[in-house]
Amino acid sequence: MTRPDFPKRLAWALCTLDTPAGPLACVETASGLYPLGKVLGTTGLANIDLFEDWAENARRISTAISSMSAADAVADAPRLAPLMFPGKVLCAGANYFRHLEEMGVKGATKANQRLFFFFKPPRNAVVGEGATVHMPLDTRAFDWEIELAAVIGKRARAVSVERALEHVAGYTVAVDFSARDLNQAPDTFYKLDWVAGKAQESCCPTGPRFVPAAAFADPQAIGLRLAVNGVTKQDDTTADMIFPIAEQIAILSRIMALDPGDMLLTGTPAGVGAPKKTFLSDGDVVASEIDGIGRLEVTVQPSRTS
Repeated sequence: MTRPDFPKRLAWALCTLDTPAGPLACVETASGLYPLGKVLGTTGLANIDLFEDWAENARRISTAISSMSAADAVADAPRLAPLMFPGKVLCAGANYFRHLEEMGVKGATKANQRLFFFFKPPRNAVVGEGATVHMPLDTRAFDWEIELAAVIGKRARAVSVERALEHVAGYTVAVDFSARDLNQAPDTFYKLDWVAGKAQESCCPTGPRFVPAAAFADPQAIGLRLAVNGVTKQDDTTADMIFPIAEQIAILSRIMALDPGDMLLTGTPAGVGAPKKTFLSDGDVVASEIDGIGRLEVTVQPSRTS
């Protein structure tokens, strides 16, 4: 059964269910959930393989869903990350004007800013919904950042801004959890430690579904919100980005090739915990929602060493 947060007028989306038999990739429509293998008439299609020929697979899904019946549907279950095994997970830093302002950067303009990126380890960081996010070891400043995540569906190398969005397969909700204190290295010449601050275990939940790019008329006009224990912390739109998604892809693709199945977190709006020194604790519930995609909810768990 499709969840209540399934966006109206959305033809289909992709999700991964956590079933007793193991992860099950599904196509989600307003009428139900259907195993992706059945929709495509194939078995053994790995999570990331779908994006190697995204245009063709998206066409096949769009054609096949009309023939699915109630007998083909499966019951909903807890959601794993929709793309469980992405390639590279790249994140744009400090890419919203109002977020820069709250972090103490006054008078920021696009002309005086430079877009920069950092990595998260896909195998260790990417998780789904539920009790999946663990407090990093040694931190006392665990912070939240909701982000619109773009998934690459066609190899991009030195692409133009005008053609950049042609390389996006679709979008999902992501949270860039950060250990703010471990990110700081004031007594060293490099000042910041991006691995310790941003690459922690389970620090990149995504979900609850992947939505094809064609469902969005304008990715720079999407609302996104995050709440902690029911209290809204972030509420803005992607219009406040300093560097739009197309520019991010164009710039990043001059540094490295972007491959199908890579994921790009595109920045976070104002409302993070750091400016007020308000941070997360064990048991806190973080609910993130992006218009046209849905709601991703996780609960912070105690630190673990295994």
